[in-house]
Amino acid sequence: MRMRQSVADIEQAFFEEIEEDRERRERLRRRAEQRQLARHRERTHRHGSMRFVVLVLILLGTAVAVTIAMFQTLYYLLG
Repeated sequence: MRMRQSVADIEQAFFEEIEEDRERRERLRRRAEQRQLARHRERTHRHGSMRFVVLVLILLGTAVAVTIAMFQTLYYLLG
């Protein structure tokens, strides 16, 4: 009887260890997934900011070019 109890205790400890290992792997997987999502958000935000700056520069360049063309045309017509 003592041997059976010992084997049962060993089996129970083994099953508990397996369950703890599964939980640890699941925590590690979730943490890795959260890090990946955070990196993706950061990259998306950085690219969005860069695109916004490029858009503003293009709009300013267009405004300057139109203004210069307008004044040159006005000078040509009045000159």
